[in-house]
Amino acid sequence: MTTSALPKFRQQLILAVLMVCSLLIWLDNTVLSTTLETLADPVRGLNASPAELQWATGSYTLAFATLMFTAGALGDRFGHRAVLAAGLLVFAGSSVWAAYAGDAGQLIAARAAMGVGSALITPANLAILMWTFTGPARSTAIAVFSTSAGVGMAVGPVLAGVLLDHFWWGSVFLVNVPVVVLALIGIVLLVPNFRSPVVRSLDPAGMLLSVSGLAALAYGLIRAGQVAAWGRTDVWAPIAIGLVLLAAFVLVELRVKVPSFDPRLLAQRTFGGGNVALGLLLFAMAAVTFYNAFYLQGARGFSPIEAGLASLPTAIGALLGAPVGARLVHRWSLRLVSVPALTVAALTMGAYGLFGLRTPLVRIEILLFFQGLSIGMVIGPVTAALISTLPLERAGAGSAVTNTVRQTGSVIGIAVGGTIMSIVYRHAIEPSLGGTPGPMREQARVSAEQARHVATATHRPALAHAADDAFVHAMHVGAVWIMFIALFGAAVLLIALRSVRKPAAAGRERERDQEAGPAADEASPRAGAEVPPAREGDDVGSH
Repeated sequence: MTTSALPKFRQQLILAVLMVCSLLIWLDNTVLSTTLETLADPVRGLNASPAELQWATGSYTLAFATLMFTAGALGDRFGHRAVLAAGLLVFAGSSVWAAYAGDAGQLIAARAAMGVGSALITPANLAILMWTFTGPARSTAIAVFSTSAGVGMAVGPVLAGVLLDHFWWGSVFLVNVPVVVLALIGIVLLVPNFRSPVVRSLDPAGMLLSVSGLAALAYGLIRAGQVAAWGRTDVWAPIAIGLVLLAAFVLVELRVKVPSFDPRLLAQRTFGGGNVALGLLLFAMAAVTFYNAFYLQGARGFSPIEAGLASLPTAIGALLGAPVGARLVHRWSLRLVSVPALTVAALTMGAYGLFGLRTPLVRIEILLFFQGLSIGMVIGPVTAALISTLPLERAGAGSAVTNTVRQTGSVIGIAVGGTIMSIVYRHAIEPSLGGTPGPMREQARVSAEQARHVATATHRPALAHAADDAFVHAMHVGAVWIMFIALFGAAVLLIALRSVRKPAAAGRERERDQEAGPAADEASPRAGAEVPPAREGDDVGSH
């Protein structure tokens, strides 16, 4: 394996540019959760309903999940630098669109476009990293690169809180633009246009089936929350159509010689079961994050900056959990560490059922810290172990499957979690709406945010208190369901990891063939593309 022939100083500058690109995506993933309550406000925001907020979050993740493996193939064809630059331009343009959206529908469309940009950025980002560094330097670079995720998780909510306290809600999207400009300057000046000698097919049929299938499934699930019923045709029909389209997607990928998404890998007990467990964990994380945003700012009345600071323990716990989990896995085994950690994560999510309107903040902060810690102890070590169960030449295909399953879990988690909250809230608020005028009654049924606005307009503080109580009750019910889903994920992981050896044993068998080390495998699920070693003369020096 040869090096990429780039000077060491230039390699370090390229790594800094790539970290800026990664930080951009992680910031955007976290700032929106702090902004949801403001977007729901009829005066300060867009008067968005819970379903519209679910779509504002889910449309981004849906586009991100279903287009990423296609974006990796585009990088093989046109060069990863070109695709990365295109993704940044799309991301910046759609961020401006989101910032100045006139209604929730425009925001949803802009967020979907931002997801397209992220799908172009992510595989190109890691592919350039893998081409730039080789051998032990690659492992070190990936370890440094991965810190951008933790920084984004920690900084995002606080940054959003500061912006919302001083500017209008669109500022949380507009702040992306100067970061993109900085990244583009670095790309033009420093990054060669690496491209793969093996050009993969774009798989348009798979892309269309996966996008339409997930969109139809999510629409049906979110629609159930809007109408508070599951038996209506406009609820079960989209769900059924979505499942059929996703089944067709799997069948199409099974017939492709080199599929972008290889469902055969999910038939392997360890790899398939482990990914199902991670998908269920991401499902639960997305749903509980959705609840937490409305609990802190809506029911508890925290300002955006207070809510952002209150979310810091989760990020700090996740940052500490990854290295702690890795050390414990080397001392004991992946099964003995990850299954109890996932169980603890599930129980902390269920503990939201104990939160009330006067729960001491320190109790919430301790819970959020252990939630982040346990999640960090699961995701990193399990991802690395799952990829390491595959042959080296299948690591890229495994990355695409792992990432798609994760993002799909997030999409469905937001849809199902939000729908449970909406249905339970509607039933809980109904007894308090007696005497409320017809149009305002319907508005108060939509969400607690709308009910508080009605209470202010009609000078009925009792209605605002009832809305808070109804929301907390809905959160309690949703938290119990989320806990059981995450516990099911722990049970699946317990079964899936029966045959996984300790990392030291597996590493002795593979260390002569794998120069990148386990850190490369841990980061590779974000690429969704197989990246061959850099070769001298492969368009490395072109600008």
